[in-house]
Parts: sequence; C-alpha cells; structure tokens
Amino acid sequence: MPSRLAAPPAHAGGPAFSPLYQQIKALLTREMQSGAWKPGQAIPSEHDLAQRYKVSQGTVRKAIDALAAENLVQRRQGKGTFVASHVEAQSQYRFLRLTPDQAQAAARTGGRSTTGAAGMARQLMGCQRQRAPADVARALGLKGSDAVVRLRRLLLAAAQPVVYDDIWLPGSLFKGLSAERVESYKGPMYGLFESQFGVHMVRAEEKIRAVAADTDSAGLLAIPVGAPLLSVERLSFTYQDRPVELRRGLYRTENFHYRNALA
Repeated sequence: MPSRLAAPPAHAGGPAFSPLYQQIKALLTREMQSGAWKPGQAIPSEHDLAQRYKVSQGTVRKAIDALAAENLVQRRQGKGTFVASHVEAQSQYRFLRLTPDQAQAAARTGGRSTTGAAGMARQLMGCQRQRAPADVARALGLKGSDAVVRLRRLLLAAAQPVVYDDIWLPGSLFKGLSAERVESYKGPMYGLFESQFGVHMVRAEEKIRAVAADTDSAGLLAIPVGAPLLSVERLSFTYQDRPVELRRGLYRTENFHYRNALA
C-alpha cells in the first residue's frame, strides 16, 4: 500500500510545519532505506509517484531534486532517476579525495594522469571481530559490549604505501564479513558493503589534521619517524543519519594532495 503523509506534529510553542516536498522526500528516503528500491535501481516516474502520494508532479520533482543534491539518487537523461550506488563507476570513489600531484599538473596542460587514488592497489592487513573500544562504540552509537569488525589495510601506488586505513564497522550489520570476502571482492569497499551487506553509505563527516609519523605508522608507510602525515578521521552514515563506519586514515602527501570541491 502507498505510504500516507503524516499530519504535522504540534508543539507547545505552536504548530510545526514541514513543507510538502520535504514530507515526500522523507517517504522516498524511507522506501530506499527499507530496500523497496535498491541501490542502482530506478525509482518510479514523477508521474507515478505523484499519483501514489496524491500530490503534484512539481512537488515530487522538488523532493527528488533535494535527494539528488544529497547524492541519494542520480538522474540519467532519458532513462529516469536511480538510487545512488557505490558500485557504479561515477560513484565508486566519491569519499576518497586523495589525488596525485601530477593529475593536477596534467589537467592544467590538457593531458591525463594515469595514476590516481582509484587505481591504487590494496593490501589487507587484518580483519577481526572484537568488542567495541569505548571511543569506537561512542562514535558508532553502540554499547560497550557490542561487537565490531575491524579492518586494517594499506593502499599502494607504484608498490609504495600511500594510505593506511583503520576501519571499524558495527558487527550486527556485517555478520560474515571476513578477510576472504574482502580480498575476493574486486570493486571498492563501499560497493562490497552495499552489494553483500545491504549497507549504503550516503554521506560522511571528516576531521583532518597534520600529524607526525610515530614508530608504528612510519613502519607501515615506509617513511622516517617524524615525517609529516595527513590524519583523516571519517564517520560515514547510512539513511536516517545512522553512523555505520568509523575510518581513521593516515595519508602520505609528498606526491599527493587531498582535494575537496566546495560548492
């Protein structure tokens, strides 16, 4: 049955009001979260959605515009609107912003760089299930007794380690995740999470700071102790702002830079 629009809740200070397109956006998000429309799948047309929710096509279009602005859906000219997917080529590395310096130079001269973050080799260093440390449980909204899956890996360019990732995931969402499954999957890690565990990362928040390599990180990244590194802590969320991944990365930047586009 079609979802019904909820009546706006009232508060002591006066009635609360949610614009109609925001209500439609919430209903569409709920459908994606429930798996009614899976990543990569087309959603119904604006006409069909307008009939389903008994609103104008303009209202539906505005709701879909809002979803597209948040990268929850993707419009394809002449084909329709699709649930965003990390399996698709254009979305595979949306959260990975490390770019080789020569790529920027090549862009200025009209050439192309053949080395990029997307082309890095991966080396898995560990995958184990354990009790969540206090700071990880706090970040992921878990109890201290809850299980987490910890993944550790290196990303390498031209056989040289460039990134060390320490990744923490809620154990309840990633039952059966193993080193074998990670190593056998050839696409990006978020594609693995999406296609095999039904967890779709829709947005992320990052904290970035400069640090000096300690003994452990220097050994992992083949650099001297005290060498400069970029520390990137990312908290990734699925629908309804539920945190589902804490990723702590250390980046070598002597030949790379962290690129961010600001709208």
